[in-house]
Amino acid sequence: MMKLRYLFISLLFAGVAAAQQADDLFSFIPPGGRTLLEQALADGDPSLSESFASARTSTEWLERLSLPDSKTGAALDDWGRQTLADYLAYTGAIGAVTDLPSDGRDIMLARCQSCHIITVTVTQARSREAWLATLGRTSHVEIPISEVERSQLADYLAVNAGLPIDVIPPELRAGGASY
Repeated sequence: MMKLRYLFISLLFAGVAAAQQADDLFSFIPPGGRTLLEQALADGDPSLSESFASARTSTEWLERLSLPDSKTGAALDDWGRQTLADYLAYTGAIGAVTDLPSDGRDIMLARCQSCHIITVTVTQARSREAWLATLGRTSHVEIPISEVERSQLADYLAVNAGLPIDVIPPELRAGGASY
């Protein structure tokens, strides 16, 4: 019985370590809205948490994050504010903040790598419309994500992709699309 307990604990720690290594491997990719919101909530920004009662558009959230009393907005650069505003628009009105939905970064890491290395995605600077066109191509339409997730992914990539190759770890630079 004691051996099983130690085995379970060892497996648990191994899983946590593997997840942390994966997070470290992709730490060069800008955070998504979920992560930015979790950080804002941990920092206790009352101006943000008081705003969750009603759904807002991305533009309305961006205006809210740009107000002088927004501790979160002041702590973020333009890309971070836009990423968080887009995410908040997708989540709608938030009651109790628990188990937040995936953001564009989460979707990208879960789906884009099923066909090609992440470098193919994160190094391309494109507009939202161009990303949506790519996601609408035959090679991408069978990706198991909803239309809302496609839009969310396109918004995230339009703001955060276009990274220079030198910020990408060398082991992730080689190769390309496999389709």
